[in-house]
Amino acid sequence: MPDFKKYYRLPATPEEVYTALTNPLTIELWTGETAEMSTEPGSEFSMWEGSIVGKNLEFEENKKIVQQWYFDGQPEESIVTIKLHPDKDGTSIELRHTNLPAAEYNDFAEGWDNSYFGALAEFFEVE
Repeated sequence: MPDFKKYYRLPATPEEVYTALTNPLTIELWTGETAEMSTEPGSEFSMWEGSIVGKNLEFEENKKIVQQWYFDGQPEESIVTIKLHPDKDGTSIELRHTNLPAAEYNDFAEGWDNSYFGALAEFFEVE
């Protein structure tokens, strides 16, 4: 099962990016869909009206988010780790998504680029 790793940059502080990724009201602003999210480890989350669901595993405020994403019939846990680093232009983001379903790897890579971080970039008004 392949892993996906990529770096992104956003013109916002790590605090602003962290809030955009963890506050359900802010998530709804940049996704356009209802979201359920909590920063309580062990809590479950849902984004894009249930298209992405999983469990929140770990939070380091303004620095790191670790989640397990659920996929039916998958033998190994799929873990998403997002690390936020201050950058002279805002925030550098390190994304690692492990154990992706192989048949859907390209769809996930495109989703991270366009739907997830693409939508965040638009939210923070990147040209």
